Amino acid sequence: MANKRVLKRTINYICDEIFADCIACSLYSNNRDSAEALIYSAIKVRNDFIRRISHPEPGMPAKKYFKTLREDFAAHASDIVDQLNNL
Repeated sequence: MANKRVLKRTINYICDEIFADCIACSLYSNNRDSAEALIYSAIKVRNDFIRRISHPEPGMPAKKYFKTLREDFAAHASDIVDQLNNL
């Protein structure tokens, strides 16, 4: 299992990249409202997963919890990227 600090940095990095792509899409696309909705969803995903790292679920083994957290984050991030590519 990765250090919590490393996991937070990775999530921040990925969300920053998605955020930058959404900003570029909103500036250069005719679909500004959809791009802004993706910006808000990227911010929401980042805040949610950082909060989940800081306060793990009690009673669940740490290794299993963080594995599930990484898988959930990857699914959410890829969903946002797919929506961004469809704009």
